[in-house]
Amino acid sequence: MSRTARTGLAFALLGAPAVVEAQGILLLAHGGSDDWNREVLALAERVDPTRPVEVAFGMANKRTIRDAVDRLAEREVSSIVAVPLFVSSHSSVMRATEYLLGSRDEAPPELQAFARMGARRDSERADDDPGLDRTAPLEASVPISVTTALDDHALVADILLSRVADVSRMPEDEVVVLVAHGPSSEEDNALWLDSMETLAERMRPHTPVSRIECLTVRDDARDPVRSQATAELRAVVERALEEGKSVLIVPLLLSYGGIEVGIRRRLEGLSYRTAGRAPVAVGTDAGSGTLTEAAGVPLCAHARAEAACHTRRRNDDVN
Repeated sequence: MSRTARTGLAFALLGAPAVVEAQGILLLAHGGSDDWNREVLALAERVDPTRPVEVAFGMANKRTIRDAVDRLAEREVSSIVAVPLFVSSHSSVMRATEYLLGSRDEAPPELQAFARMGARRDSERADDDPGLDRTAPLEASVPISVTTALDDHALVADILLSRVADVSRMPEDEVVVLVAHGPSSEEDNALWLDSMETLAERMRPHTPVSRIECLTVRDDARDPVRSQATAELRAVVERALEEGKSVLIVPLLLSYGGIEVGIRRRLEGLSYRTAGRAPVAVGTDAGSGTLTEAAGVPLCAHARAEAACHTRRRNDDVN
């Protein structure tokens, strides 16, 4: 991530209505390549001199979350706001994380799998804690609140528009296809698509493209579901090509290096262009300077704009 990108998001996090004096920020990130992890750590490092920030990598990994919360408590914060750097709030990972942080009453069934995954990964650490109950809510010494994920925030639409502009040639003759990873369940997938359609609605007044379609590839679902998602994606592209349109595939991703290979396989034999990872300047709200999308990482200023009104307080019923 460029210096400009880190500056923009640093201002965004510091301006979050839910982030107040003596409050710490817990950045929750999936964790991935070394490059991606460095980007997240660099962001935390930039904000940290003004507001305590700690990072927890993993998929609802109680060990990394606990350690990050403990580090914030040691720095004498009065409360913690957890900011998920996730594409969508509608996932088992998000629900499991909310449960571990005390913002959800019932544990999702997938938490057991996340706990096993975390235990396997942490077993390689010299300070492994095999006795840790990874499925019980965290006992924290300070209140913790959890914001929503990126979802349909306006800044995400701005970033997607920048990706479209990067590959567009004759917009009136182009069909944009927003493609996200998507969840396994039908209910969650419908909510992902609703958020994506809201993003598309935000984009439409600002681009003259012929139309914008929204799809998920659902890589983690059962074979029949994945096959149906592939058929739907190919059908959308084929219909546009039959109309004489050019197709622009625009991934809705936090970090490149995931579903793009699968998209290429799914669309083998069809003509299209894919928005890449070239840095593109993206304007933010007044007072935030400029947020630049660098290396395909749209780290959005969601915490700044909507943390207060969407914060889920500990022990609130969010079901």
